[in-house]
Amino acid sequence: MSSSFFNRLLGLVLIAVLLGAGGRSLWVWLDQPIESVAVEGDFRYIDASFLSGQLSPLVSGQHWLSVDLDQLRERAKLIPWIHEARVSRHWPNALTFELEEQRPVAWWNDAFLINAEGHPFSPGPSDTLERMPNLAGPGDRSADVLAYYHVLEGRLAPLGLELTQLRLEARGAWRFQVNDTFWVILGRTGLDIRLERFLAAWHRSLSERADRIRYIDLRYPNGLAVGWHGESAAAEVSRQ
Repeated sequence: MSSSFFNRLLGLVLIAVLLGAGGRSLWVWLDQPIESVAVEGDFRYIDASFLSGQLSPLVSGQHWLSVDLDQLRERAKLIPWIHEARVSRHWPNALTFELEEQRPVAWWNDAFLINAEGHPFSPGPSDTLERMPNLAGPGDRSADVLAYYHVLEGRLAPLGLELTQLRLEARGAWRFQVNDTFWVILGRTGLDIRLERFLAAWHRSLSERADRIRYIDLRYPNGLAVGWHGESAAAEVSRQ
């Protein structure tokens, strides 16, 4: 090996070492502790103090360049009321969280809320929850229950009836509550026909006696049964 070739090779090695050392120094200089966190979003149900308390542990001890933004995003999405999150770096030592809040449309199985896509989520502290319908069913059927809620709501609203509860039982039977007062039992099969039967009976006579109704049972081949407030167990059911 000639001395000139050896010298050139040694020079290249030294340059690589110097660049590597400089790169590490630049990384150390850039990778400062995170000093500032900004939060952006249109919030209705959560406030800044709640978000600050939830986000602070996520960035505690983290450094600006080495922090894993994808991991921060996934952890931010676990915060109650957060539907989506985006995280970005801002020079020299700041992060910005762009947060999208959940928009609840109903309660789900009493302990959860459900959004417009039919996804349940755990509610965090909020003082601004308005009155919402109460839906219930098997854990993996939330989207189906919400979809049927919209179907029933569209049929009942023109009659001035408010759908306040809808429940899908484990074995597939449906029932719903009207105006926070009486229950309508649909059962498992022939739902469209049974609903039409209820609407027809409501138009014909039941609307005039709504305050006396305790439940309406549509699980009959022809007709329905009505349970009335104040009547004995033996006489409480009458056929329509």
